[in-house]
Amino acid sequence: MAEGPLAGILVVDLSRVLAGPYCTMILGELGARVIKVERPGRGDDAREIGPFIESAEGARVSAYFAGLNRGKESIALDLSDDADRRIFEALVARADVLVENFRPGVMARLGYGYEALAARYPRLVYAAVSGFGQTGPYRDRAAYDLVVQAMGGIMSITGHPGGPPTRVGTSIGDIAAGLFAAIGICAALQERGKTGRGRMVDVAMLDAQVAILENAIARYEATGCVPGPLGARHPSITPFAAYRAEDGYLVIAAGNDALFARLANVLGHPEWATDPRFASNADRTAHAEALQDEIEAVLAAEPVTHWLDRLGTAGIPCGPINDIAAVLADPQVAARNMVVTAADPVAGALRMAGNPVKMSGVPDPATRRPAPALDADRARILAELGRAPKPS
Repeated sequence: MAEGPLAGILVVDLSRVLAGPYCTMILGELGARVIKVERPGRGDDAREIGPFIESAEGARVSAYFAGLNRGKESIALDLSDDADRRIFEALVARADVLVENFRPGVMARLGYGYEALAARYPRLVYAAVSGFGQTGPYRDRAAYDLVVQAMGGIMSITGHPGGPPTRVGTSIGDIAAGLFAAIGICAALQERGKTGRGRMVDVAMLDAQVAILENAIARYEATGCVPGPLGARHPSITPFAAYRAEDGYLVIAAGNDALFARLANVLGHPEWATDPRFASNADRTAHAEALQDEIEAVLAAEPVTHWLDRLGTAGIPCGPINDIAAVLADPQVAARNMVVTAADPVAGALRMAGNPVKMSGVPDPATRRPAPALDADRARILAELGRAPKPS
């Protein structure tokens, strides 16, 4: 992205796998230049995480890595090697932001902890994304998405009552941390514009999971009851769930009394709006199962498409339950440029999710630069730093 609100910002990205790379992908989509510093020989672990796409010649690329690292540059540096350390320090001297997701203490042992770098480069915004943060009794523990989903409570409210523990179907432990890190970095850059000094941004994956518990914490504090899984149903709004029609499910979200009265009319039961069990949202929530039975008895007569047309025409929020193929084919998704392509040299035209942040005057092209091969940009980066490459 040559343009955007972060144009001119240089991000040195030491992160790998998902949380950190997701953060830096967002910064790149907003216009920043992202230089990915990777381990020589192997690079980011995500390069070896599938699914893989193979070329006719037998080369392969991780579609997972390609989507997260599009548009970035790559240089391989061994931070225990004196020559590579000098390159890294020259790069950081030019950087606005450094992002890392090592365990706490790793960067300090290398001589590149926040205090050391801030003393040399006071304008640097240093972002550390880790499982449990830089403080607290768990700071030295390793974590992955599944661990923080479990410990952060979200798995306890996901799935169906009586069912086994269920992970949210995307890596929300990493993604939420990456989002919060990007927000923190943007805030620190805004402040730096006034003070001339950077800050450390400390984001923990576990903290991010607690931060998105939303209604679950409110319910526990208000009632003293520990929330559990409810399937697709909302705990406090009814009808707000998935309902079975003749040939499958659709979702209906009639979030207030007026919408419920309209729904009752469309389904041929205007009396529901004055039924003591359903007259208010609190009543409907208290009798959610009875209302579901009533609604599904009507929906069973026609297919999903019939009801989506009827309910949509009446202005009642509703939708199909799309699989991923249907999402990628959805005309609204296409109209919002939420499926973009990158011309990967191995995979060819590779589709991936677009940028959901649409900004006036900022281009949102249908194509992106591909993810870099390991160390692909070394010569150019060294030239910019005024350094000659090592002799081969």
